[in-house]
Amino acid sequence: METKKPENIDQYIGAFPNDVQEILEKVRMTIQKAAPDAKEKISYSMPAFEQNGIVVYFAAFKNHIGLYALPSGHAAFAEKLCKYKSGKGSVQFPLKEAMPYDLITEIVKFRVKENLEKAKKK
Repeated sequence: METKKPENIDQYIGAFPNDVQEILEKVRMTIQKAAPDAKEKISYSMPAFEQNGIVVYFAAFKNHIGLYALPSGHAAFAEKLCKYKSGKGSVQFPLKEAMPYDLITEIVKFRVKENLEKAKKK
């Protein structure tokens, strides 16, 4: 059976249990507040925010919320992210722990600034 890919972030969030939906909505609002000019989209079947390029992606999994701020966003916050499981451009925030919304805000603002600086150089 093929699962239907979400067409927008509302559909994506709506596919999860209520407790996870609440967290995803708060992550979404946190990103929107930190990057008010960014546009929402679905990319790679995940929610994404775009402003002069991708700012961040986020996604829900069985035990965590993944945040994808591309390698530069993670490198800039390596010290603050070290307590979380992470990869080159991803970090996993466990669902059983409090979401670090302030840290998400910092990362998003960093990525918006970084994208703006890249756009000015073009």
